Amino acid sequence: MKKILTLCLLFVSFSLSAQHLKPGFDKDEYREMMLISAKTGASDSDYYNKYPLPEHYKLAYRSGSIELDNLWELWSDGNGKVAISIRGTTEKPESWLANFYAAMVPAKGTLKLDNDEVFSYNLAKHPEAAVHTGWLINTGFLSKEIVSAIKEQYAKGVKDIIIIGHSQGGAISYLLTSYLYNLQETNQLPADIRFKTYCSAAPKPGNLFYAYEYEAKTQGGWGFNVVNAADWVPEVPISIQTLNDFNYSNPFKNAKKAIKQQKFPKNLVLKHAYNQLNKPTKKAQRKYEKYLGKVATKFTKDFLNGYARPDFYHSSNYVRTGQTVVLLPDEEYFKKYPDTLDKLFPHHMHEQYLMLLEKLPDTAQ
Repeated sequence: MKKILTLCLLFVSFSLSAQHLKPGFDKDEYREMMLISAKTGASDSDYYNKYPLPEHYKLAYRSGSIELDNLWELWSDGNGKVAISIRGTTEKPESWLANFYAAMVPAKGTLKLDNDEVFSYNLAKHPEAAVHTGWLINTGFLSKEIVSAIKEQYAKGVKDIIIIGHSQGGAISYLLTSYLYNLQETNQLPADIRFKTYCSAAPKPGNLFYAYEYEAKTQGGWGFNVVNAADWVPEVPISIQTLNDFNYSNPFKNAKKAIKQQKFPKNLVLKHAYNQLNKPTKKAQRKYEKYLGKVATKFTKDFLNGYARPDFYHSSNYVRTGQTVVLLPDEEYFKKYPDTLDKLFPHHMHEQYLMLLEKLPDTAQ
């Protein structure tokens, strides 16, 4: 009888410790991921030691520094779940260059990353879906090693994978998640791997057509965009919406024709108004692409030998992406972390997000 009872207790204990990933935003899970992310992103011992180690996960692998100063880590709970943690922006100029390389490219295509690497990717099926060039380059360099690690973990029985990234790491996490889903759809990764993504303090990764497909793939509680409402980073890149950024079926397609059919002088007044609204946004988008695309390409080639500029997608309509969990600051928060122009990131670091997380209701999803 004692042996049976012991076996039952062991079975229950194993079942509880080996629980699979569940859909929905989980405060405890996100907190664990943020503690992992803080360790991944620590640039000095003071920042590293500021945060405790995660309760359930241990570091299993840390990559070396990859091109554009990228880095990632693999953490394991020892019971069938692993976390892939993507480092955010560092102080090195090439890391910041990836952020400023904000011209868009199609969400499906190839990138010649350097003399040795050509990155083929398919992040969305819609022909008008487009994403941030710099973070796509990051994804390309990181993905090769990460995909290999996922296959190794799967061979060990791991099928539950959480992707976490804070700041630039969050932006890359969007694109990496889309890339991994496509590998599953094309039978390059096992279909029974379950991914869950926390993009924390992440800037906007692409346009509306990309966002639609990312949200469709992760809907049901498998992808979250966690935002401190006082943080400016999730508000970038700057968005410029032109009349070309709408779905094909829209009233602006026939606007010029409809204006011509109006009687004089109404047609001239409407034409003037139309041009005043349309031309400035188109001009701004071209300037955006020139400086954050063509000029940024020249700097990128200084760091990536053999890099070839892709054909840009002529849009800058960046949108907030994913199921958003808002961390709303209150009076107590602003007493500790006041708005200031003296600091670049007064509301962006792990400590601010972790403080606000504790104020979030347990039922928030």
